[in-house]
Amino acid sequence: MLSITAPIMGQANTIHPVLLWDERDVVLVDTGFPGQWDQLRQEISAYGVEPERLNRIIVTHQDIDHIGNLQVIAESSSTVEVSAHELEKPYIQGDQRLLKFTDEAIASIDRMPEQVPESFRKGLKAIMLNPPRAKVDRLVQGEERLPWCGGITVIDTPGHTPGHISLYHEPSRTLIAGDALVVRDGKLYGSEPGTTLDLTAAQTSIAKLCGREMETVVCYHGGLFRDHVMDRLAELAAVKAQ
Repeated sequence: MLSITAPIMGQANTIHPVLLWDERDVVLVDTGFPGQWDQLRQEISAYGVEPERLNRIIVTHQDIDHIGNLQVIAESSSTVEVSAHELEKPYIQGDQRLLKFTDEAIASIDRMPEQVPESFRKGLKAIMLNPPRAKVDRLVQGEERLPWCGGITVIDTPGHTPGHISLYHEPSRTLIAGDALVVRDGKLYGSEPGTTLDLTAAQTSIAKLCGREMETVVCYHGGLFRDHVMDRLAELAAVKAQ
């Protein structure tokens, strides 16, 4: 689990991409906010892995904090293969506008409080109008087993976005949840309601996570959770979507 931080609206926002590696492959799951590639490189190097060895990126979904450095990484290397779900592909490639970058969301930038610096507002609008983009080389889908780093199983977990995926790393019994789950105050919860496009689908997706024996969960927002993982997932799966 990597940890990289960006100042968002005056507050530190820490997110957690995941790095998997073996002798053959170096796999990065999600890429952070735009402008964080140097932080990512430092984090990767801190684990004794040369960033230049990175040859695979898996994108759990289209949100800007997940695809933020995808373009710069892809443009700096001809050997990186980008994988994502078919439903997320057109947004990641820039063929369609990111679903959460609506006209209303863009217009709301101009209504931000006066204390928000003009430079921040201009930068945010520029990113929303022209987000990073990169070609998706490989489409993945639920129950597909990727043979990298001991074995990674793809789990379809739509709801937060239509083609959201989570990943199960078999050797370590670790769920890489993306935004299908979050950790707040040390406790595991379902996808954040305020940023989830389909809460009913997101709730249904939690049940899909209960069929594998998991010891650790890595959430993009909140980090690690290891406290009776299966019991907590069963609790969450039993909750009805509001």
